[in-house]
Amino acid sequence: MTGRTEKLEQIIHWAENNPDIRAVLLTSSLVNPYAPVDDFSDLDVELVFESRSAYETGNEWISLFGDPISMIEEKDSVFEGKHAMKMVLYKDHVKVDFKLYQVSEFVEEIKQETLPGDWDVGYKVLVDKDGLTKDMKLPGYQSVMIQKPTEQQFQQLINDFWWDTTYVAKCLKRGDIFYAKFMSENILRTDYLVPLIEWNIAGNHNWDNITTNKHGRLFKKYLPEELWNRIEATFSGSHPEENWTALFKFADIVHELGTALAEKLNFTYPAKHENDIRNYLTEVKSMP
Repeated sequence: MTGRTEKLEQIIHWAENNPDIRAVLLTSSLVNPYAPVDDFSDLDVELVFESRSAYETGNEWISLFGDPISMIEEKDSVFEGKHAMKMVLYKDHVKVDFKLYQVSEFVEEIKQETLPGDWDVGYKVLVDKDGLTKDMKLPGYQSVMIQKPTEQQFQQLINDFWWDTTYVAKCLKRGDIFYAKFMSENILRTDYLVPLIEWNIAGNHNWDNITTNKHGRLFKKYLPEELWNRIEATFSGSHPEENWTALFKFADIVHELGTALAEKLNFTYPAKHENDIRNYLTEVKSMP
């Protein structure tokens, strides 16, 4: 029995014998058939209390399942009063994200016309003492699937990408590596390259229930090795020349994937904008 499985059984046993708890659900990757699971995967446990206040303010119960070495708490104000969170890392390396509901809040979530995203990715009822979950809709997993972009979304992403490459160039020329890294990793990669790769993968699979999980975790599974190797080349170290090389690799891949997707979806690709920005990048790089 793994530490994670043992811990989950401890939580279930505790909940079954605790009259304050009326239901327990397991959510997220461990019950999502489309998610990769390994020894580092978390336990995402939802606890539905008759009255959660004592469990929200007190943390003694957290230690019933092991020795916690770190914990992050998020109060209900973050979630518009619907629930609270306690994310706990235990000494045995098992991480448990406890979501704390009041019965009334939980029932209100169930009554929503659309299944909330946390449940749509998958859930399993572990304890239900009062039949609270009998009317829960089944997960459709659509919140994790890659959706086909509209032409407006496509145009916005491509134009914003080329615009923001100019910030990387200016930062590199100034020697401002912190800002250059922020723009290349947080903006170019996360905001533009990742969704563009997702769209291309889904398009190559006819937009048929395809997910690459969070932040491209499954990209390597779906991409040709040659393309994957070129995408890897967009990662760079701290040397300015490495970052210039990575910037132009970014540009080449966005051009390739963007033009291919535009052709497939009959969208217009902003070729003139790209050419003008490429000239700008080259000119800035060559400045003394």
